[in-house]
Amino acid sequence: MIDLTDPEIYVHGIPHEQFAEMRRNAPVCWIPQARGSAGFDDEGYWAVTRHADVMAVSRDSETFSSWENTAIVRFQADMPRDRIDMQRYVLLNMDPPQHTQQRAIVSRGFTPRAINGLRAALATRAERIVQEAGRGDTGDFVTEIACELPLQAIAELLGVPQEDRKNVFEWSNSMIGYDDPEYGGAADPLEPAMELLGYAMTMAQDRQACPRDDIVSTLVQAEIGGEHLSPDEFGFFVLILAVAGNETTRNAISHGMLALLERPDQWAAFKQSRPRTAVDEIVRWGTPVNVFQRTATRDTSLGGQQIRQGDRVALFYGSANFDEDVFDHADRFDITRSPNPHLGFGGSGAHFCLGANLARLEIDLIFNAIADQMPEISLAGPPERLRSGWLNSIKHLPVHYR
Repeated sequence: MIDLTDPEIYVHGIPHEQFAEMRRNAPVCWIPQARGSAGFDDEGYWAVTRHADVMAVSRDSETFSSWENTAIVRFQADMPRDRIDMQRYVLLNMDPPQHTQQRAIVSRGFTPRAINGLRAALATRAERIVQEAGRGDTGDFVTEIACELPLQAIAELLGVPQEDRKNVFEWSNSMIGYDDPEYGGAADPLEPAMELLGYAMTMAQDRQACPRDDIVSTLVQAEIGGEHLSPDEFGFFVLILAVAGNETTRNAISHGMLALLERPDQWAAFKQSRPRTAVDEIVRWGTPVNVFQRTATRDTSLGGQQIRQGDRVALFYGSANFDEDVFDHADRFDITRSPNPHLGFGGSGAHFCLGANLARLEIDLIFNAIADQMPEISLAGPPERLRSGWLNSIKHLPVHYR
């Protein structure tokens, strides 16, 4: 059995045939690993590939912990345990009640009212991004269009100066690209994480001293159990936002553009009718986060298998989103698909994506801007994918803008 977190696999895309076979014959399957090869002192993990089982694990935070070994299924080989434990300060890797308390604070920045308040500014930014890219004949869709709106949205949301957004882009690339030679290969991902953390903590301290009308001031002056959200807690929130709010949305946009351009009928249909269902199909099809993990806190059973306390359980969203028992013609990209109960924002439960509505807004705005201003966009070459054991990411996508 191949290790489904091997980063080399995803240079060629999600292994859909392998996942389909597993869903049919071994939906919860033990995958052996050499001890320490993914940073964990164990001999493997359970691969969960069916939609229903991924949902079941996601909804049971008591039995399946994010805190124990974090949600990241693969770190660098022989990563020191204290480095893994440091990740527990990030919201993604917390369990209730700590997760519940901190999420209640940061969710204030993602209310429908807060997101709607960004719509006009982000629509203008989307139009400007596409206009600027369209001045050239060809370009890299990822760096010139897909990454720009999520970065600018984060800057708009947090009050980060727009001129600093490229730093956020580079820090986040280095943080998640530790298996990819382009982003440092074996370089220490802790260094860019500490730079971003320091930047965010300085921003929080500034807002504590001089509050403004922005989400940073709201969060660092909000209260958890009678105490303010500290600068370091805010810093770790920005750390996860740089990945969850930047990397994932830009990858959904990149995968969506590739899918549309490879299917001229779908691109023509989108330009003509702009269906509201398109955004969720783009997220399902792209599934920017291929896998997160949980760790069993007690002996239990799942999909007919006995899971022992301490076993790691890998939730493959890249498989669940193509489950034939849930999606008709799952291997077909269909912008009118409805219903579409995809798990691209997580399998519901406590860790359902906090920024799902913001991501949907960004995807909708950028594709409408592209359809309006560069309807003749076409592929200029094959995509180049990130070498990653857990992200389904496109690094570069050459296109003709006209």
